[in-house]
Amino acid sequence: MSQHADALVWGHGPAIFEVFLEPTCPFSVRTFNKLDALLAHTGEDKITLKIRLQSQPWHLYSGLIVRYILAAACESKDAAKKVMQAVADHREEFEFTDHCTGPNRDATPNLILARLKEYSGVDASAAFDQPDLQSAIKWHCKYARQNGIHVSPTFMVNGLVQPELSSGDDIARWASVLTG
Repeated sequence: MSQHADALVWGHGPAIFEVFLEPTCPFSVRTFNKLDALLAHTGEDKITLKIRLQSQPWHLYSGLIVRYILAAACESKDAAKKVMQAVADHREEFEFTDHCTGPNRDATPNLILARLKEYSGVDASAAFDQPDLQSAIKWHCKYARQNGIHVSPTFMVNGLVQPELSSGDDIARWASVLTG
């Protein structure tokens, strides 16, 4: 069974806004929670929003969660977005305290997968279990590395990294960079 994950792209405007996110990172969550408002503010005909997943090893379940999001994207980009929102809404259920301790040390990968399914309402287990889903995961990883991106959130506008943008910016700031 060949797996094709939908691209995590919304909008269709000329300004390309790429955000590199690690789903359990609090700064990535802050960014993710502003993206719908950004699209509404600018208009989907003005920008194209692309979410790139940036797995980071200090977020210890990062790889597992990224794989589940991309497995959900095999159903649709909206299913993947539901999983990302579930992680954002229940971040503590997927992250270690101080990246190393806490109750999630006792959680198994299967327990984390069950939480993802329960909180999101998306059952991506069939796609998750397919080995060729790796190609989508590797694409996100390679794309980030080719662009010199190592941390999240990182922002790119029209193919150029924008180090002055941050998750703390309001959407008007992002919109001004995107639409001039």
